[in-house]
Amino acid sequence: MEGGGGGAAPGPGRPALEREGLELLQQTVGSLLASYGWYVLLLGVALYVVAQKVSRSGAARPGPRPAAPLEPDLVVKRQEALAAARLRMQEELNAQAEKYKEKQRQLEEEKRRQKIAMWESMQEGKSYKGNLKLNQQELESGASTSSTVPKPKANKKPLRSGGYNPLSGEGGGTCSWRPGRRGPSAGG
Repeated sequence: MEGGGGGAAPGPGRPALEREGLELLQQTVGSLLASYGWYVLLLGVALYVVAQKVSRSGAARPGPRPAAPLEPDLVVKRQEALAAARLRMQEELNAQAEKYKEKQRQLEEEKRRQKIAMWESMQEGKSYKGNLKLNQQELESGASTSSTVPKPKANKKPLRSGGYNPLSGEGGGTCSWRPGRRGPSAGG
């Protein structure tokens, strides 16, 4: 069949078309690589680096491994330990809440006593504000026995004399402000 006259005509024509197609493909690819070759190379390197980082992060990621079977006894022990820790924390929180409630009750009781004392002093015709201040000072002195005692602020001296005026220019020391010279600059 190869030696026949009918088979010889398509044979030489077909390789010519293939050669033209290959030449066209070579020219197209060649011109694209000539124009964008460095970009294609950099893109390939970047994709390679990203693929390497993803594979490393996937291998280094902590977590349960599907290949390692979990022992049921170990899982039960972990859950029991977690439940015991939660129970301890809840008990501590409840104890703190009880302490806070007791403190609030004591404060309310003290406020109630002060109001009763104020009412009684008003009924007797005394000044209730004076008694209230005295009661507060007694409470503060009893509560602040361990803290430092504040100093009285009786001997206060003024920082400047009474006649000080910063705009007058007197008594200010060596610093004085003068306005700049008016008119054009003396440059040349």
